[in-house]
Amino acid sequence: MKVLVVDDEKDVEPLFRMRFRREIAKGDIELIFAFSGEEALKQLMDHGKTDVVLVLSDINMPGMTGLELLRRIKEDPPPVPVCMMTAYENDEYREKAAALACDGYVSKPIDFASLKEKIVSMKSA
Repeated sequence: MKVLVVDDEKDVEPLFRMRFRREIAKGDIELIFAFSGEEALKQLMDHGKTDVVLVLSDINMPGMTGLELLRRIKEDPPPVPVCMMTAYENDEYREKAAALACDGYVSKPIDFASLKEKIVSMKSA
């Protein structure tokens, strides 16, 4: 199963690869990375939206924000689950994300055990 991780901070990639190393080695998960909203949309086109089981996107990014990316993903079928990630607890962001049909909210620093459970539940949904 493919998970697209979108964050403008490139140090997320080695962190995610380390935390999911067992799942990657077993072939249970494939992580795809994009470092902007625009790049994420291209990755979804290149990999096929139906092959991606979850998009994890940072909210605060230069250029296209995570909320704009969420809106663009949700308005273009088929639907792909999108969880927003942020280091800033902000009720306004949560409300906007919920209004755009966000499928979950992940706080940074990320609880990877909880995130793994969420990904498994997305796969079986």
